[in-house]
Amino acid sequence: MSFQSIPGQERVKQILQNSLRTDKVSHAYIFTGPSGTGRKQMALAFAQALYCQVLPDDACGECLDCRKVEHGNHPDLHWVRPDGASIKIEQIRELQKQFSYRASASGLKMYILEDADKMTVQAANSLLKFLEEPTSRVVAILITDNGQALLPTIRSRAQWVPFAPMSRDRMIAVLQEEGHPSVLIQAAVRLAAGPDAARELIQGNGFAEIRNLVIQLTKESMSRLPTALLTAQQKLAKSELTEQLPLFMDLLILWLKDMVQLNIGNRSGLVYADQTDWMAGLALSYDMKHWVRCLEQAVEQQKRLRFHANPQLVLEKMLMQLKGV
Repeated sequence: MSFQSIPGQERVKQILQNSLRTDKVSHAYIFTGPSGTGRKQMALAFAQALYCQVLPDDACGECLDCRKVEHGNHPDLHWVRPDGASIKIEQIRELQKQFSYRASASGLKMYILEDADKMTVQAANSLLKFLEEPTSRVVAILITDNGQALLPTIRSRAQWVPFAPMSRDRMIAVLQEEGHPSVLIQAAVRLAAGPDAARELIQGNGFAEIRNLVIQLTKESMSRLPTALLTAQQKLAKSELTEQLPLFMDLLILWLKDMVQLNIGNRSGLVYADQTDWMAGLALSYDMKHWVRCLEQAVEQQKRLRFHANPQLVLEKMLMQLKGV
């Protein structure tokens, strides 16, 4: 994987490629930023570039070392992922043990910690010792949604590399080029910070179906509320919706934002653009205060779900609010 194959994050590429060109590669980096912004791909591209035998500041993708990194079997590259909910001290000790052996021809050993903020306190302290006293030439990459959650002593010993959310227009262009349905792209790019996360949503379990359910339940709740409540109850009883209810609420909030726009006569940039005809009429049949109240209620119910509120009560309350009951 070359740097150029990763969309966006030009600033990050510049930092990493400059360090390769000037031979000033840091012994540790913190890749921090929202999930889906290409942090893992960038770590892989950087690893390939470091081990590449052909190019000085990128990966050729063809040499033996590039292929080994890509296929996950390079002897000097170690990935550490949380074991269950956390990265444990045993995992860091195992890493240290691996690093006590000599590196192969390149003389460079590298490790990448995914979800580095999930280290236990003992694991973080053990890693700190490792960062302070590397036994050989070592490069570390700590990937995290929140770099501030790492120990200050770890932060001070690593180079900070911030990953920014990609612009919505750029994400749309990338996903359209890949041939994803436009109606799903519009929703996904508003719920994700980068094309990887958006793609994962679109291809994920039931994204299109949940979007269709938002359309079905909002239509039914406005004209036949008892039918909407029954549909919601059936979907929850089958448990297919229970796990997806946070996503349902995310997509419902996007639908309500469209209703606010339609109420003021704005039809551009709608998420549910394919549903404009019936939504526009409905948006004007209530005043703006109603849609703002619904939006506030949806955000509130979404918070309650995080604290394990009863899914059926959350959904019923929301559908009744839409109707104005």
